[in-house]
Amino acid sequence: MPLAGIELAYLVKEIETETQGYYVSNIWGINRNSLLFKLHHPKKPDIMLMISTTGMWVTSKKIDSIEPNKLLRRLRSDLLRSKIEKIEQIGTERIAYLTFSNFDNRIILIVEFFGEGNLLLCNYNKKILALLHSIDVKHRQLRVGVDYNPPPTNNIDVINFRKEEFKKILSSSTTIGKTIGRGLGLPKKYVEEIIRLSSINREKPSNQLSNDEIESLYDIINTTISNVIEGNHDPTIINDGEISEVFPIRFSDDNTKAKKVSSFNNGLDVIFSEQILQKGKSLYSDTAEKKIKELENTLDEQKKAISVVLEKSKQIANIANLFFTMQSEGKSDIKDPTIIEVLHDKNSELIKEKGVSILQIGDSKIKINPDLPLPSIASKLFDESKKQKSAIKSIEKLIKKTEDKLEKTIQKGEIARGSIGFAEVRKKSWFERYRWFFTSDGILAVGGRDSSSNSAIIRKYVEKDDKVFHAEINGSPFFILKDRNDKIMPLSISETSQATVCFSRAWKEGMYGVNCYWVTPEQVKKAAPSGQTMGKGSFIIEGTRNYNKISTLKLAVGILHKEENYLLVCGPPEPIKNTCVCYAVIEPGSIEIADMGKRIRANFVGVDEKFAKMFVVDDYVRVLPTGGSKITETGILEN
Repeated sequence: MPLAGIELAYLVKEIETETQGYYVSNIWGINRNSLLFKLHHPKKPDIMLMISTTGMWVTSKKIDSIEPNKLLRRLRSDLLRSKIEKIEQIGTERIAYLTFSNFDNRIILIVEFFGEGNLLLCNYNKKILALLHSIDVKHRQLRVGVDYNPPPTNNIDVINFRKEEFKKILSSSTTIGKTIGRGLGLPKKYVEEIIRLSSINREKPSNQLSNDEIESLYDIINTTISNVIEGNHDPTIINDGEISEVFPIRFSDDNTKAKKVSSFNNGLDVIFSEQILQKGKSLYSDTAEKKIKELENTLDEQKKAISVVLEKSKQIANIANLFFTMQSEGKSDIKDPTIIEVLHDKNSELIKEKGVSILQIGDSKIKINPDLPLPSIASKLFDESKKQKSAIKSIEKLIKKTEDKLEKTIQKGEIARGSIGFAEVRKKSWFERYRWFFTSDGILAVGGRDSSSNSAIIRKYVEKDDKVFHAEINGSPFFILKDRNDKIMPLSISETSQATVCFSRAWKEGMYGVNCYWVTPEQVKKAAPSGQTMGKGSFIIEGTRNYNKISTLKLAVGILHKEENYLLVCGPPEPIKNTCVCYAVIEPGSIEIADMGKRIRANFVGVDEKFAKMFVVDDYVRVLPTGGSKITETGILEN
């Protein structure tokens, strides 16, 4: 559904108000035409803003990346950490201007929502720095280095249009329906509603309207536009067969087709997000189905080849047996007219090619010496028949390879389609920003992801009764066991030690037998001794260390049902297997982290479809250890 200019006017006003004081903390490329902006505020909840050539809306969904967006790298370079200064629209043109500021630098992101749509990154003087689509037509040129110019327009600014302007466009003999649609740039649905409310025949020529009809139309148009722009909404989704659309106001002909939604923005989130997902799934499906079709055709040809070879081998063997029969009947010369006639009946003949005698049997040509006795020629034919059969083994190996490739392609297609989804954005607990799990004793263990998070965990979250863990290897996270008593719990300590080692460089390098130690918080010194320095995320450990040797590298990913939420967690296998709805045990292997995330997600979605909307592939990748993995076990929690 195309976004109307008056609908965009409302969205621009609403989104600008909602995003005041926010800055860009991350940008993801969803597809070639859509980008997801994560906006952060020091005191307010994060906002996810989808900017696409189809529309612009605040979303509650984190959609998986479907295909590369060529502007992503440049936008991240120029806009990350930039503050949203203002969002504008000129009149009711379907163009939004988002101005970002970072210190003294200002950047404008221009989004066009008409035609194929466009995204353009410009400096504050609107010189184009990067864009999605270059355009070079008679009235307009868009490319890097030129100044941005919007397309020419013949429509009236319906937000501020006067009655005199309205009367002017009604001077033609065009029907009133077409006049309102073209002259005011309003979508068909709005035009139909305006005419219904006015009780004027839509086919009536515009220049035949009475003054009362003009007054009525003018008031209805102003009221309709004002309701949309000012947010006086009764939003609904209208599903008409395969097409679904959302409108901010209720139309009098909706009847049972209209489904009420909480807000126009939420309706856009439902419709546009679903369109993005369906296009993504179609993209993967089309590619996979094409490859599957090619492999199925190859498999058919290979199987036909076996039938052909078997038939040739059988024909040759039959002629060999025939020669033995003829020899028993007193025939000894292959050139005997009786034998020649019998060969002809069997679709075979003795021929010469370039002076060489050849026995042609069907499509097979076999060199022979016609002066040899029939048993000798028959023996040569039997050898040729066996040779033909031996080729079947090679073909069968090719068939096995093709079947394996076909199975993997089908599986990859299913995984790819399953990996296209979205997660509902929810407020997360503080520990979900880090690596975490609950031990078998029910104690929370939290670990760092990098030097910054290592530092944050030790400086912000360590309390006096906690225990601090670190592996004896460069590239180890700090883990803290959030204990609440002085009692040492061996199982929790063992599991936290295992997690600390598994999330270290040991996993990527496949290093078994790495030691882990734990200490009390007072043994961790946050400042370097006088005259020395420490790297970010590093600390001085004093006193006695308590060691555990970790002989295995093994983790489990699971979905934990906690209170009213489902959480994605990765930790030692036992607590995950005993508490999670479903799980996958992993060990170091050759499957790259992104593919492993897709495989585990597809497995969990197979357990329960609702997990598809809770976690995207990025969520799975985020909980996995750095480096390749392999799945060794999967399961579900038994009640």
